[in-house]
Order: sequence, then C-alpha cells, then structure tokens
Amino acid sequence: MAEKRTFGNVEKLPSGRYRALYRHDGRKHTAPTTFDDKDTALLWLRNERRAIEDDPLNWTPPSDRAKAAQGARKRRGVTFGDYAESWLTGRKVRGRDLSPRTRAHYRRLLDEHILPTFAPVPLVSIEPEDVDTWHALTLPHAPTMRAHAYSLLRTILGTATDRRLIVSNPAKIRGAGNVDRVHKVEPATVEELAAIVEHMPERHKLMVMLAAWCALRFGELAELRRSDVLTRKGVIKVRRGVVRADGEVTVKGPKSAAGSRDVHIPPHLMPMIREHLLQHTADGASGLLFPSATGGHLNPSTFYGRESTKAKKGHGWYHARAQAGRTDLRFHDLRHTGAVLAAKTGAPLVDLMARLGHSTTGAAMRYQHAAAERDAEIARKLSDLAGGAQ
Repeated sequence: MAEKRTFGNVEKLPSGRYRALYRHDGRKHTAPTTFDDKDTALLWLRNERRAIEDDPLNWTPPSDRAKAAQGARKRRGVTFGDYAESWLTGRKVRGRDLSPRTRAHYRRLLDEHILPTFAPVPLVSIEPEDVDTWHALTLPHAPTMRAHAYSLLRTILGTATDRRLIVSNPAKIRGAGNVDRVHKVEPATVEELAAIVEHMPERHKLMVMLAAWCALRFGELAELRRSDVLTRKGVIKVRRGVVRADGEVTVKGPKSAAGSRDVHIPPHLMPMIREHLLQHTADGASGLLFPSATGGHLNPSTFYGRESTKAKKGHGWYHARAQAGRTDLRFHDLRHTGAVLAAKTGAPLVDLMARLGHSTTGAAMRYQHAAAERDAEIARKLSDLAGGAQ
C-alpha cells in the first residue's frame, strides 16, 4: 500500500512500519531504515527534497551517505593497539618485508613505550596534545630511544592518515624524530689496530683486520664462507649477512644493490688470510670463515668477551680494545676507520661508498661499475699506508 505524493512515496509494510522512497536523476532512492509512523517517513522525504533543492551539486544518494556513516562508525571503533598490530604484521619497505631485527626493534618500542599509552585509544580520538604529553612526560630520557619511538608512532599514524582512517596525523612535534649523534667516532690509528689485534684470540684476529681494512660489518663477517674469499684475485665477495633478533639467527641478503659487492683485499692482509683459512675456517667451500666453537654462526657475545676486572681477566674485543687504550671504540666503528683509511688513498667519494656498500640502490647503479675498476687500486694503497706486508 503506497501513498502518492508530489515528491516521493510512503509505503506501509505488512509489519506495520513505513518505508519512504523517491526518484531523482533517473534512480530510485530508499530511506536506509524504515519508520515507526507515517509522519516520520514524510519528514524524511521533506528533508531529502530540501537537501536536493538547496545544494543539488553536492547532494549524494542516501545509500552512499549510509555507507559513509557506517564507515565512520567503524573507524571510531578501531583502537590504536589493533591498528598497530595489523600495521606491523603487514609492513613492507620498498615492497620487501621488514628484516627480523627491525621487526623485533619495532615490537619492543611498541610494547615498552607506545602501546601502554595508546593501545586502548580509538585512532580518531588521538589529538596532537595527547602525543605532546606522551612525548614530554612518558618517554624515558634516552635520546635515541625517544627519537625511534616517536618516529614509529608518527609512521603508524601517517599510514592511518593515508588510508583515510583519520583526517590528519596528530604527531606534529618538530624534530622529535631526529637525534644528535651521542657517540663521536674517533677512528683507530694503524698502531691502535695493531695493538687490538695483538690481544685478540688467534681465531678472531683476522675479523678485526677485515672490519678495519675492508670496512665489513659484523653480520657480513660472521656469514663469510670459504667460497666467498678468492685468494687468487684478492677479493672478498659480500653477498649475505647474518642477523640475530629475539634469539633467532637469520641469513639475509643486503638491503640494497650496493650492499652486494666485491671488496678487494689490501695485499698486506693476504698472508694472514691464507693462514686463517688453514687454521681456523670450517671445512668445505661453504665452511664459515669465523665459525663458533660448535660450528655455527659466531655469537656476538663470544666475540666481544669482557674487559678485565680485579677478579677476572678479560678476553675478546672488550679486553683487546682496553689494552690498546681505546675503550670508546665500538666494533662497528672499524668501518668508519676503514673509510678514513681508504679516503687517505685519495679515492673519490663514490668509490668509497661502493667499497663500504653504503648507498641508495639508484646511486649504486650509477657508480658501481667504475668503482669495481678502482677498488683494487684502493686496496693496494691501503697496504702502502700499513707500511707493506705485516
């Protein structure tokens, strides 16, 4: 049963409720809900007609408005905690999954510093003042951690903004994601390197030398195999690295094309390399260059050891650097040492970056071919700095 009107119709349904509908732009539009009485249905029709007449260009069908309202209600129900979990699960960078170490780092930042404040809060309810208060009063006074936690929060909220779950990113603290370098790297001298190597265990002496003279990372060194060391050519092929996260050991490729590289070995290291291959490397072409006592990947704690105390004598990296008077020197700083030493040979910046494997993919593709021809010369001049064969 329907009642004809000048604009739209009202139908009484068998249930006793009323349905309102009208035609506009050649389409039939129905109210998204039924009504208890006829007058309420007529009021809905009058409001629809007024909306069309007042602003015909911006009018949208009632079905579209109902969907938008439903989406808004759904967004209001999404908490930051729920969204952060889905974000971390599906996060990719340049189409690649997060590395295990990065994922574990994000997990700790979320669990320890972000979720305790924001987990139950709806995304749409987070205001700039909430972020400001969290940053100022909740985060511990550790500059690097604060910068990382804030950057992660800002990135997650930025993704939510891109997905139109929120109107704008409420993380607006200028400079909060930046951190001044606390550790100023003082490169090791050739004499200091010699002193460190003298006090290292025999099986790990070469590891220090390759970190400095070839600028290799710990993870790259720990994954080197016999087949990666080409003694006839004097080249180390860097193709993989090993990372540890949450107790798991993962072998992975480099982050960029520049990270996959051939590094020429300074000639003065070749006798040491040949001796190490005979005495300390695991058997077979796939044998690890620096294996653990059980044959697997070297654990960082085994390599680092401990510094001497009154009760116990030290060993490993911490002991060796102390004996050289360089307790400030981190193992990763040897890469910086290697870059400084290579720069003294007069190598151009692009060649240095290629040797370090530290660049964007696009930059690496532009200069990698030229750098491959120059790297052998850099290696030879590095040996000149060392004063010949050692």
